[in-house]
Formats: sequence, C-alpha cells, structure tokens
Amino acid sequence: MSEGGILLVDKPEGPTSADVVRAVKRRFRPNAIGHLGTLDPMATGLLPLCVDAGTKIAQFLAAERKAYSGRIRLGRSTDTADRTGRTTGESTVAPLVPGELDALARRLVGPGHQRPPMYSAVKQGGRELYKLAREGIEVEREPRPIEIFALTLSPSPGDPTAIDFSVHCSKGTYVRVLAEEVAARLGTLGCLDSLRRTGFGSFSIGEAWPLDRLLEAPELPLVSPRAALRPTREIEVDRATAFAIAAGQKGALGGIEPPGAGDRLGALIAPGGRLLAVVEADGPGWALRRVLDPEATRLYRS
Repeated sequence: MSEGGILLVDKPEGPTSADVVRAVKRRFRPNAIGHLGTLDPMATGLLPLCVDAGTKIAQFLAAERKAYSGRIRLGRSTDTADRTGRTTGESTVAPLVPGELDALARRLVGPGHQRPPMYSAVKQGGRELYKLAREGIEVEREPRPIEIFALTLSPSPGDPTAIDFSVHCSKGTYVRVLAEEVAARLGTLGCLDSLRRTGFGSFSIGEAWPLDRLLEAPELPLVSPRAALRPTREIEVDRATAFAIAAGQKGALGGIEPPGAGDRLGALIAPGGRLLAVVEADGPGWALRRVLDPEATRLYRS
C-alpha cells in the first residue's frame, strides 16, 4: 500500500459513514483510517476518507465548504427532519411559484445561525444528541453560526409538493434544518426527501469512486496529501530551512515568503517535492501548524 492520502468515496444510500470506513478497512487493512464530514445513512455522495498519512492533514480539510443537491418534501414534518423519521405534523401546500422560490433563495444566502437538530452527532453533556433523542429526551441547543454561499430552489417537475435544490454552504450547516426553514418560510411544514453531497472543498463528486467498485479495486486510488491540500498556496523551501522547521526552529519561518492577502494556509515543499509542513497565516507571517514529513530531520541534516 502507498504511504497514504485521501480516498474519495461515492457513498450509497443505506450505510452510515462509519460503515463505509469499516468496509474499506476490512478490504485494504490500512494502519489508520477515518472519514471527514459525516453523511446520514439516507444521504449519498462524496465522503472523503483519510488513510494513513492522510490522517495528518484531516484538520486542514475538515473546515472546507460543502455542496449538496437534493429534494425537500413539503406538507410533512418529522422528528429527524428527513423522510426516514416519524411524522410529527402535516399541513397543506400552496402552489409553488418559481419567482417566489428564487426570491426566497436569495434571502437565505449569507451568514446566519442554525440550531443543531436533536438527531445529530453534536455532543451535549458528553452524550450525542441523537442518543438522547432516541430516549425521547429533548434539550436546549445553542444556535451556531453558519453561512449559505449559494442556493437554488425550483419546483420539482411533476410533483407539486416537492422542491429541488442545490446549495453551497459552510461547515456545520445542517441541510435538514435548511429544508425545514424553506418550508416554514413558504407557510407550511417540510422535511428533507433526498440529499447528495456533490462537493467537499476542492473535491468533486466526479472524482469519487462508488463504494462497490472501490471494494473490487486492486489497491486504493488515493489522492496524495500534497494534491489533497489544493488550492493551498505552496511555498518551496531550501534544505537548511526544511531541516530547521522540521526540528522545531520556528524562527526559520521568518525566512520564507510572507502570506498574501488571501492566504489562510500554506504548504511547505522541501527539496525533491516532499510535503514538509502546513503553516497558517498569523498576522504578517506564518505560524507552524504541523510537520508532516517524519523523515525531514534525517533527509535534510547538513
């Protein structure tokens, strides 16, 4: 097996994200593996897995924007806010007008707040909310900041009680909650009828492997950690600087080109093209966030 990287899986409906991880682990036996951005069992689409060395960059990928498409079912609410849940209410649905949906979508774009649903993996008092919900316990949840970057809403062809949508949103956005809000603003109830993740940061669904095909592959089709950090700015450093940074000499960061106005992260590339470390913009300079090359101090010693 390779040293590791990011595995892009097209998750089918049914298994949990953890089920996908277990299936890949049984088939390929990596030393370390985990997933980014949980998808509900009902949801399909792009599920990035961090494999071996790929786990070292997980923290730099988890905050990325995400993209989804799907369908909202109007006239019914459920305890899970999606079609798999128990019906908690029903209401009439007025005829959908495309112009009205366009205007609503524009109003929902921008920063805002969401209250996490009870059926979520958010922890409160050390317990996941969904476990409390299964016991019939509901607790207060503090609204969290989220942002909708783009949203389209349109009547679903041939179905007067459904809305098709696509959305680009920040980490932490619950599309189930967004579906309920869309319905509420239309004066009715609603829940999520289908959901497919189409993008995760710079990764797209077109790069992902369907799970059944992946499990038949002879080896894991991994995206290298360096390629996975796209479009992070790359900064080449010389041998002496690479050794100093790997040895924890933070002063060496002062000798590299400072961050630009749009830079949040930087990927330091050592001689030979090896991914050395990730740095983060910190005022006029850089702060070292993680050394990724365990061989650096040996390779670049004078």
